[in-house]
Amino acid sequence: MKNGLLGLILLFVAAGAAEGATYDGAGNPANEFSIRAFHLDLRIQVMKMPALKAFVQKLRRGGINTLIVEYEATYPFSTHPLIPGRYAYTKAEIINFVAFCDKLGVDLIPLQQSFGHVEYILRHYRYKALREDEKDLSQVCPLESVQDSLLFTDLYTELASTHHSRYIHIGCDETHLLGYCPKCHGVAEKEGLSKLYIDYVRMLCNIVIRLGKRPILWADIALKYPDAIKALPKETIFVDWNYGWDMNNFGDHQKLVESGFEIWGAPALRSNPDNYYLTQWEKHFNNIRDFVPAARQMGYKGIVLTSWSTSGAYSYLYESENSLAELYAIRHVYPITGFNILLAAYLESIRSPGPLNISTFITGYCASEYGFTGSQATAFWQALKAAPYELSDGVVESPLPLTLKATTDSSIAAAKVLHSLTPLKNAREFEHYQLMADIRVQYLLFQVLEQQANAPSFRREDIPAVLQKLRILLARAPILSKRFIDLNEGSFYLSELKQENQLRSCKVQALYDRLNKIR
Repeated sequence: MKNGLLGLILLFVAAGAAEGATYDGAGNPANEFSIRAFHLDLRIQVMKMPALKAFVQKLRRGGINTLIVEYEATYPFSTHPLIPGRYAYTKAEIINFVAFCDKLGVDLIPLQQSFGHVEYILRHYRYKALREDEKDLSQVCPLESVQDSLLFTDLYTELASTHHSRYIHIGCDETHLLGYCPKCHGVAEKEGLSKLYIDYVRMLCNIVIRLGKRPILWADIALKYPDAIKALPKETIFVDWNYGWDMNNFGDHQKLVESGFEIWGAPALRSNPDNYYLTQWEKHFNNIRDFVPAARQMGYKGIVLTSWSTSGAYSYLYESENSLAELYAIRHVYPITGFNILLAAYLESIRSPGPLNISTFITGYCASEYGFTGSQATAFWQALKAAPYELSDGVVESPLPLTLKATTDSSIAAAKVLHSLTPLKNAREFEHYQLMADIRVQYLLFQVLEQQANAPSFRREDIPAVLQKLRILLARAPILSKRFIDLNEGSFYLSELKQENQLRSCKVQALYDRLNKIR
């Protein structure tokens, strides 16, 4: 973390809070968060209801009192029956789940995206008039939606009828098309983008308030227009999400803090650039360590651990130029089942008055959950965070120059370390780390072959050697796929897991088929 956030942490430690914390009568830190939340993203990797209930029980045992569910197409809207998708829950399941959470003492807050990230709604031509752009279906036109507010009035009303929470999260983040359509562009030219955003969000907030609820929204766009947010209702709550960047990344952060609105903070368990093949473990541990105490120091009333199964961006499959056939999530992340250690770090962090000591936590977690010695815990941690870099067209995106071969060798060595460790308990949980490492190795080995095939020096006579190695990867893929299903089938739908396996291996098969025809 940099600048403002690091300064807050240093101030926090210098004040003695980490060494001599004060506590309330219940034994909690005096500046405890009243909202201790987890955000569950169901856009992909939809959890089966029994697994969902078991997950909430685990959260509650750890001290979580709030669950924010990003339903997307899993909520069974009856007034808009085109919106629910293949894995939508039934209305009875939703009502039962809300009651289950109520009994546990967990407030279930529904999250309904209402501005950007609404491809799953705008894909249907019933809602064509609300699109900001005819081809990029990610965002509603605020001017059209203000004039015709029935859609989100209907959606919020249904959510309010099945959820007892005082809150509805309305999303409103990453509105990258703001001011794009001709009507919106004209308004933006005359009155500014901030008016487009704030006028529309104010309308959404007022719908929620009329339903007797408080609106919550992500703070990234509001931070761009801190002077304009005073026009929003005082009941509005902002969620300041920060996944490891400077506090002023989105805008003047101090103005948001001084705005008078209630604010919750949000680090991340999974986020960009995490995908099938990469989890940046150290980044997420550092984010939890740094941002939780910073949010506490700033007086935020709540803290939310976000957990993104995908980026929220979609690729479009068209049957013809104007006929959309299907949407595919662009980025998939390993399922939530593999991240118990980061969840535990978050739970520990919100219980602790000071920043999380990562190495101490790792050692303690490995001892209690896996029966590891200190040296085994160190080896585990070093393997987990090895070479955590993205690739772009065969180039490793690392701070210092790093070859693809070196990255691959490092990942192979890390996978070997994880396979050499034998947990004395919770072996099935530990298998997730091993599988993630093996999937990354599979990916990197393919990247080496793809890089070779893309080299200007690559000729027809080089094809047989590449094909031989591709056959090895293709033979290995079903083994990885079976392990993926075995570890996750209890929590997720088999058909969705099979699709993830297919998507994860499709590039290997495509390159093989292409080269095999011209060998």
